[in-house]
Amino acid sequence: MKKLAHLSGIAFSSIFGLSFLFSKIALNYIQPITLIAFRFLLAFLVIEILRLLKIIRIQFSKNKLKAILPIVLFQSILYFLFETYGLQLVASSEAGMMIALIPIMVSIFSILILKEKPSALQFLYILLSVGGIIFIQWMKSTAGLFQNGWGIVLLFGAVLAAALFNIASRKANEQVTPIEITYFMMLFGAIIFQTVYIVMLLGEGNISGYGRDLANLSVIGPILYLGIIASIGGFFLVNFSLHHLSAPVSSIYSNLATVVSIIAGAVFLQERLDYYHYIGAAMIIFGVYQTARLGNKKKQVS
Repeated sequence: MKKLAHLSGIAFSSIFGLSFLFSKIALNYIQPITLIAFRFLLAFLVIEILRLLKIIRIQFSKNKLKAILPIVLFQSILYFLFETYGLQLVASSEAGMMIALIPIMVSIFSILILKEKPSALQFLYILLSVGGIIFIQWMKSTAGLFQNGWGIVLLFGAVLAAALFNIASRKANEQVTPIEITYFMMLFGAIIFQTVYIVMLLGEGNISGYGRDLANLSVIGPILYLGIIASIGGFFLVNFSLHHLSAPVSSIYSNLATVVSIIAGAVFLQERLDYYHYIGAAMIIFGVYQTARLGNKKKQVS
């Protein structure tokens, strides 16, 4: 099962790495909040169909909802809001550096809350992997960094929210299955962001424009990928990984998404690869591998 959990880490990082590509395509045509709203709506409709067909089993109870609510708050609401509006204020290189801090914050919260302490060597490899992302983003930057204070504050909020999501999901896995966590994430995400989207349209006096952007065939593919594969598949794999691995080890796999996004950009968007991409990618992969390897050793010893 541990091997399957590690494979899940590689899988969800690959899925999320490709989601950057699909998001970039969709955002050429629609607003971020529109994309998020329909991404979660589609995800919930699909996972609800799976429940109705009894392909998946979801059990409702007050105790389970109590355990899931922090996950919904931190990931389905706060993370997406902080990230969406933070990205509008800062350059992508700055955003990449900030989001790279998530595994470090997960390690800190894991020690404080879960009492899951990575070894000193594991923490060094986590720093190496994070350093690979920061190195790539730093070299990509052509302007001065961190010039918009509010954007950085919002992105740091996203970092904290993502870290706390990892901790909350790890704790919830004691009484809730990964698929149940994923189901409620999609349910509440759909409710929250559909509400935000509709309120935005009402404020613009354009409620008749609801869903009009979906008439553009160029956004259908990205929404299908982001809603079904990334939201349902990706987050299920995250929650499954957190069910079987410590939070620091599971979270470090997210850094591989940067490597996947670089490869996808080069293959599909003909983006240029420079020497620092290779150096940074090597740092990321080696750091992730060693963190996971030492995590397995620690389990075997204990």
